[in-house]
Amino acid sequence: MPESTPPLPVTWRPRVTTIMAYGMAAVMVIGSVLLAVGLPEQFKLPDRLGMVAFGLAVACVLHLLGRLRVRADEQGVTVVNPLRVHRFEWAEVLDVTMVEGDPWPKLDLANGLSLGAMGIQSTERERSRRAVAQLTALIREHGEAPDRL
Repeated sequence: MPESTPPLPVTWRPRVTTIMAYGMAAVMVIGSVLLAVGLPEQFKLPDRLGMVAFGLAVACVLHLLGRLRVRADEQGVTVVNPLRVHRFEWAEVLDVTMVEGDPWPKLDLANGLSLGAMGIQSTERERSRRAVAQLTALIREHGEAPDRL
């Protein structure tokens, strides 16, 4: 049964990945601060600051994983992956596919390239299927050349 198009704007983001990333980031920051405070006297201020800086650096890397999302609005699709944010107008996105075994769906683009949309994780089985179906419906509705029967 075809998925109905959700009202725009809509954002898809992985639940488990976000919770784990930010949860572990909090553990790293709190743990590094507690460790820095509890270090023996032979460790001086630079050692303690280095310990906290390490915890903050790991938290920053975890933030890159926690910010994953795919957002659709009236103008197009925004894909936020760990290192880059990609913005596409509806006419630039031809299709979205997620084959069994893929970790996340791929957007097929008008320029011949494809881009992984890490904000939809296949590990969240039903949520990812629903998100791909909704995104597909939005592409069909807002794309430049809708499918004709």
